[in-house]
Amino acid sequence: MKNEQEQEPELEAPLLPGDGDARKAAAAAGSAYALVCSLVASAISIIYGYNRGVMSGAQKFVQDDLGISDAQIEVLIGATSIYSLVGSLAAGWACDRAGRRRTMALSAALFFAGSAITGAASGYAALMAGQLVAGVACGFGLVVAPVYIAEMAPAASRGFLSSIPEIAGNSGILLSYIADFALAGLPESVNWRLMIGVGAVPPLFLAAATLLAMPETPRWLVLNGHHDEARRVLTRTTGDAALADRRLQDIVSSARESPKQAVSGDGKKEARPSTSVWRDLLVRPTPSIRRVLLAVLGLQFFQQASGVAALVLYAPRVFNRAGITSQHAVLGATILLGVVKTVSIVIPLFLTDRLGRRPMLLTSAGGMAASLLVLGFSLRAAPAADAGAAWWAAATSVAAAAAFMATFSLGFGPVIWMYGSEILPLRLRAQGTGIGTAVNRVMSAVVGMTFISMYEAVGMAGSFYIFAGFAAAAWVFVYACLPETKGRSLEEMEALFDGSAESPSLMTQ
Repeated sequence: MKNEQEQEPELEAPLLPGDGDARKAAAAAGSAYALVCSLVASAISIIYGYNRGVMSGAQKFVQDDLGISDAQIEVLIGATSIYSLVGSLAAGWACDRAGRRRTMALSAALFFAGSAITGAASGYAALMAGQLVAGVACGFGLVVAPVYIAEMAPAASRGFLSSIPEIAGNSGILLSYIADFALAGLPESVNWRLMIGVGAVPPLFLAAATLLAMPETPRWLVLNGHHDEARRVLTRTTGDAALADRRLQDIVSSARESPKQAVSGDGKKEARPSTSVWRDLLVRPTPSIRRVLLAVLGLQFFQQASGVAALVLYAPRVFNRAGITSQHAVLGATILLGVVKTVSIVIPLFLTDRLGRRPMLLTSAGGMAASLLVLGFSLRAAPAADAGAAWWAAATSVAAAAAFMATFSLGFGPVIWMYGSEILPLRLRAQGTGIGTAVNRVMSAVVGMTFISMYEAVGMAGSFYIFAGFAAAAWVFVYACLPETKGRSLEEMEALFDGSAESPSLMTQ
């Protein structure tokens, strides 16, 4: 792809039109069409984020209305990550069989059903059933939006467009916090049902949009023999019929070769049975692949072990322990976390290619560890503080939680996904990414399903000291194990990890 872009720079255009030249204007129109399709596809990420965050503020009212215990709540919330893992595995199969567009509509239908069942629940079993459906829908959403956008976007705009789902997901979390705040004043038998039920409305519009207006991706069309339709979609997204024909030929060639061939380290195609991928990845990996897999799995582990799910899912409980007693004040502080997380997630888009991956990850891990320590200190001080000091302890807790969200979003939020996709060799990328995602979901479930029990056992402050320890370990892991990938081609990554152990200078290059 890199060579292709170098050979045809005049045929690719960014998202904004250039000097009015007809070719550039047509390419800009094609990019605008791809942008619209990407924005619609990213709506599934907004819905995912809303479903992920809404229980943060709704859980107290659910407990009060239905008489559910803390243990039941943490299982209910944490199990959603396990359900999403199941959904993500099924989504890959559905994308290939039914198509990306229909799978997105199916995901929207599952989100609608999950929100409707949960919002109408009259007991714990119905809540679990609703969250099962919603969790599977979350797994679908995690897979289908990035796949659709990657296959629809022109090469020159793919990096920007591929970042939209991450921003959309954080926007959905923020919207869920705002809904929790706005509806908290209603009667307890109604407010939590509306908080969750509101999430059933957008999927209806998304399902209609995907089925009636959005095109299928060119790659899926080619794989299923619809070449003429694929050409029409490529013409719309590139703005150039000749370029669309060349892209179509590339896709056709790739589709013919991919079942039989893989790409070797030197870029040449070689015969390789699909079963050897798992052998190369897990059974008999080379030293470089072993280091790559360690990097991918380590980053995914530390992202969740640092406790981000605890704040996303249980922020109101944390702020209650910090001495904030007003429900509106608690939900307002939770909204602040959502705003900080959503705004901060944009920063790496502009700095990662300029500063490099390692500086962003090291800054992120260091900031996370420091803010978690401050949060732990303030939570320990809050119960013993007098009236004046209690206000400062509560304010410090909110500020430290916001600082954690900001520093998390600088690196360990978005950059680990970028880093993992860069360093995995092409023949192992899909399976390696899948393993990393599985580790991420399992760790998210562990944190979600144990946080209440953990803070009851070691205290709220002690829980965040533990998370701070994991964040500090993440800093050491990045410093010791991860070389810099900025400015390197994808073909150089395996050689980079081959030499990283022997050549410390590679770490900062």
